Amino acid sequence: MPPPLADWFAARGWRPRPHQLAVLQRAWAGHSVLLTAPTGGGKTLAGFLPSLCDLMGDAGAAQRNDRLHTLYLSPLKALAVDVRRNLEAPIAEMAVPIRVESRTGDTPQSRRQRQRRKPPHILLTTPEQLALLLSYRDAAKYFARLRYVVIDELHALAANKRGDLLALGLARLAGMAPEARQIGLSATVAAPAQMARFLDCAGPVTVVDGGPGPRPEIKVMAASARVPWAGHMTLHAMADVYDAIRGQQTTLVFVNTRAQAEVVFNHLWRLNEDSLPIALHHGSLDVGQRRKVEAAMVRGDLRAVVCTSTLDLGIDWGAVDLVIQVGAPKGLSRLVQRIGRANHRLDEPSRALLVPSNRFEVLECQAAAQAVMDGELDGEAPRRGGLDVLAQHILGTACGGPFRADDLYGEVCRAAPYAGLSRDSFNAVLDYVATGGYALRQYERYARLSRDEGGRYDVAGPRVARQYRLNVGTIVQEPMIKVRLRRGRNLGQIEEWFIDQLVIGDTFAFAGEILRFEGMRETTATVSRAAGVEAKVPSYYGGKFPLSTYLAARVRALLADDGARNRLPAPVRDWLAMQRRRSVLPGPDGLLVEGFPRGGKHYLVCYPFEGRLAHQTLGMLLTRRMERAGYRPFGFVASEYALAVWSLNQVEDVDPLFGEDMLGDDLEEWLAESNLMKRTFRNVALIAGLIDRRHPGQEKTGRQMTFSSDLIYDVLRKYEPEHILLRATQADAATGLLDIGRLGEMLARVQGRIEHRPLDRVSPLAVPLMLEIGREAVHGDSIEELLSEASDGLADELMDEAGRLI
Repeated sequence: MPPPLADWFAARGWRPRPHQLAVLQRAWAGHSVLLTAPTGGGKTLAGFLPSLCDLMGDAGAAQRNDRLHTLYLSPLKALAVDVRRNLEAPIAEMAVPIRVESRTGDTPQSRRQRQRRKPPHILLTTPEQLALLLSYRDAAKYFARLRYVVIDELHALAANKRGDLLALGLARLAGMAPEARQIGLSATVAAPAQMARFLDCAGPVTVVDGGPGPRPEIKVMAASARVPWAGHMTLHAMADVYDAIRGQQTTLVFVNTRAQAEVVFNHLWRLNEDSLPIALHHGSLDVGQRRKVEAAMVRGDLRAVVCTSTLDLGIDWGAVDLVIQVGAPKGLSRLVQRIGRANHRLDEPSRALLVPSNRFEVLECQAAAQAVMDGELDGEAPRRGGLDVLAQHILGTACGGPFRADDLYGEVCRAAPYAGLSRDSFNAVLDYVATGGYALRQYERYARLSRDEGGRYDVAGPRVARQYRLNVGTIVQEPMIKVRLRRGRNLGQIEEWFIDQLVIGDTFAFAGEILRFEGMRETTATVSRAAGVEAKVPSYYGGKFPLSTYLAARVRALLADDGARNRLPAPVRDWLAMQRRRSVLPGPDGLLVEGFPRGGKHYLVCYPFEGRLAHQTLGMLLTRRMERAGYRPFGFVASEYALAVWSLNQVEDVDPLFGEDMLGDDLEEWLAESNLMKRTFRNVALIAGLIDRRHPGQEKTGRQMTFSSDLIYDVLRKYEPEHILLRATQADAATGLLDIGRLGEMLARVQGRIEHRPLDRVSPLAVPLMLEIGREAVHGDSIEELLSEASDGLADELMDEAGRLI
């Protein structure tokens, strides 16, 4: 280790840990490395050790010429900013002339241009910015002497389309910089050998295990108020959450959606009699506001931050004493990641408090806490690379210079998600990028590649390259509208469709305040502060995590375990005991289906525990089957845990309704009519460059993009049903909005294990789902009747709950 670095360690009484030295040794031996180490285990320092040793060693003067030595890739802009801060401080103390800079979508254009002319020694950036840098004609020269690529929080990228784009970029980098080695870092890898495959495009990969670290301390909150039967905002526990914040120096309060972040922050602020400094952080807020919150956390000025996944990963705030997860975590790896934000120090356990929103979430929180204590993680199976992402990459490659199809195919197949890509599929994607495909080739605007006499493909012109760079990336968001205070600052962005439903004078919660909508000016919504009033429109769109397959299985296992049930809070334990008396509890491998009459209708309730997306698709297909069978269904409602369908006629034989052939003709007929399929196609079309959202100086509205994509979708289905983008859309449907793959696994698992329980009235387990229906269709005396049916002994409690929900 070079003297400046060794002296810096010694001055702090630190010694490199074994896994940090192992990363250094393997990298020096010419291997790429995957390091799995717990949060607080110094994995980020381990990732940079080879770079720092190179840049500070005897050859450091030569290494520190104006060239890029190390590329750091992060899934979050905030993480890149945080790592830059943590690197710059010791580099300044050691007085070595190493330049570290970050490059994200928030970086000023002038700085990004300067970084291309005069690169820093260490560049911290994102997969999207890597794709941009690779699209320039001088990319090979820019990256030629790159030595290390550090990929932080690799698990957060590998299982989605951003990972596809990253893998393709890494494969391209391996050709431009053959001496560069890749170092992947992650605290939550369920299958390290599988994850290492993501890095092997740059040569052999060594997996370094940093050990499990100390077990976290996790508690599930027993709120002073009664746990609701349904609902997702967790307002019953806000007083307890505030008390937990008061008892700690610094707390991170994680929620699952931006809407929930706004609601939780506002309720905590109303309870804040001590005037504690509590902040809000989510992706729709203005970047300046987010950076202020992050800086205040670093200084230790805040007692709590209410945040979403924007602060999930890697932020090194050693002073955080407690993590509070409001609402069920939905996945073990996500929970472990969030818990790791607390006590971000070596060999100290993290402390976490889980706050369930309703009774089903109590089960999920208990199952998740036990699984984490058992050292379990949930991981996703390796995904096949998206053909829409491949189309984007092919166009980006052409922007960077001419290529031969054979060479590019070989390079693409070295990217882990595309290892099994057939040449026919590659050729179809290439033809789409070059011509638009059979149905669209007559339109000049879809011809984005030209071909020379030697067979090399090149970008068709500078306009095509400009459009690629304006629209690069795989994150498809709803079109956004800026929100600005009248005669004041910019607060952030909100989805266009949400603003469209407002009328002047409507109030809503955003940026931690109650705002009054004053009108639109071009692409900006003007608002004013509306102190002392309730938000008329309380929420807006926000991503919702699906319940992971592994955690769903743990919940089913908990329900089947007498000992685990006996450790649940008394109200939940009594609820499940009532269910056993009235019906049965769902089993770990089968499917419980209950039927009961109510209000002139017949209800069919099943409990797959497979997540809302899979249940919504099941509801769509089930109602089609019931219609054909003459049951005359009226509608359905789905939650993360269960599905209810109501019909005019009673279902006598349920087994045929849940046959695996549901995913055959029924699925094809429904997909032909489904707007969800068109929505999936729109996302694919945006990623593949068929539709450009951004143009110089302007951005298409959501309505414009939807109109364009719907029109093209109908044309392709009619004239070229095998078009490569329709194939990509069908593949996305299996794991995206429709979750067809997971539904198919559930149907296969329950064959021969379906337990049908005809009942004379609603079961206790069905009450939460019936209350979800009640929010829209059940009123007045019907609520009292419903809850009385569910339980004679707990009728008063149920009535109190209905009063809060309705």
